[in-house]
Amino acid sequence: MIDRDQPVTEDELHAYVDAELPSTRASAVEAWLSTHPDDMARVSAWRAQADAIRNRYGAVVSEPIPARFDIERLARKSWPWRSIAAAAALAFLLGGSAGWFGRGALSEGTGAERSPFQAFTADAIDAYNLYVVEVRHPVEVPAADADHLVQWLSKRVGYQLRAPDLEKLGLKLVGGRLLPGPTGPAAFFMYEAPSGDRYTIYCARSNEPNTALRYNDIGKATAIYWANNDVAYVVSGKGDRTKLNDVAVAAYEQIDGGRAPSKNGG
Repeated sequence: MIDRDQPVTEDELHAYVDAELPSTRASAVEAWLSTHPDDMARVSAWRAQADAIRNRYGAVVSEPIPARFDIERLARKSWPWRSIAAAAALAFLLGGSAGWFGRGALSEGTGAERSPFQAFTADAIDAYNLYVVEVRHPVEVPAADADHLVQWLSKRVGYQLRAPDLEKLGLKLVGGRLLPGPTGPAAFFMYEAPSGDRYTIYCARSNEPNTALRYNDIGKATAIYWANNDVAYVVSGKGDRTKLNDVAVAAYEQIDGGRAPSKNGG
């Protein structure tokens, strides 16, 4: 007999949405939901969000994960950041043209050697494509701990970062994570619209000169790059160039003090 009042944890509700519960426990959760309308509303909202994400990004799930994001490699703590970046670059040069990101060249060049701008944007798009499809774990630190997130990433990147407020554009901060970048640690912030569309901001130290906003259309993803004060940024999204530009300009104005950027399109 199933006890309809047996407490159900939030983790179990998430697992139920993801169809990861054993059938016996799923029945118990269904019994709980039948008498707890608030939890049923939460489950329905999570399912709608998951469906929206799968509809928009489902094709990306079937693509191989970039070698530089392999869990075993990232777990080797003895590897310095520069070694991780160098190994990722070597993997790209040896076989990347047939791999995950190499299926399409950046709009600003197709030669064997990529410019620092192209390499940085490629890393940002890799991260975007890998994490926007995640429903339960898209970030390491959620938006509820935004102050800690910014402080932690700033310390690791070695530069005082900001997580722009994009609420006026209908985007809420999901959270962020630390990633290996081309020249060391990289910070990664994710935002989400009510529709389920997601945008990311990827930033890391860079020796590149200051640039205006530069646009790239890379397969199903689009990206806008700029560099300022030895830090480079990439705002990534899907499809709509106008919307992406609005997001990038809003982020730029908050990060770099409102200095009006010139636009350099692709």
